[in-house]
Amino acid sequence: MDLSNGKKLRAVCGALLAGLLITGCASGLGGGTYSRGEARRTMVVQFGSVESVRAVQLEGTKSPVGTVAGAAVGGIAGSSVGGGRGASIATVLGAVAGGLAGSALEEGVTREQGVEVTVRLDNGQYLAVVQEDQGENFMPGQRVRILRDGGTTRVTR
Repeated sequence: MDLSNGKKLRAVCGALLAGLLITGCASGLGGGTYSRGEARRTMVVQFGSVESVRAVQLEGTKSPVGTVAGAAVGGIAGSSVGGGRGASIATVLGAVAGGLAGSALEEGVTREQGVEVTVRLDNGQYLAVVQEDQGENFMPGQRVRILRDGGTTRVTR
């Protein structure tokens, strides 16, 4: 099946968008979100009071999906420029530029709002935990739980 360059470009753009949407849905860095691997694991529970809360930005994902899809789109777009050797050079340049743009697009689309919660534990120790902001609205003075499993730490009510 022979597709024109316009149809190829639309097909690759659709694949790029679908990949970014799937990647964007793979979030879950909040206090109430657990991975499958965290299920049925023992966690240490500590209690304390919120000292301060500040908004932070969690960087987006940087998987090969955005880079590869962007390179494909850029390569196809570049291949339609010029003829002969010029088209080959434009294809390579389009692929490189598209890969960089696709990577930046993926990172931007999957970026999340986060929160840094500083907690004073009942033993007097201070902890700061950064997690996705899932609308928990932590307030100074509020009692919270700190959950730790050796690799992950989260703040919950």
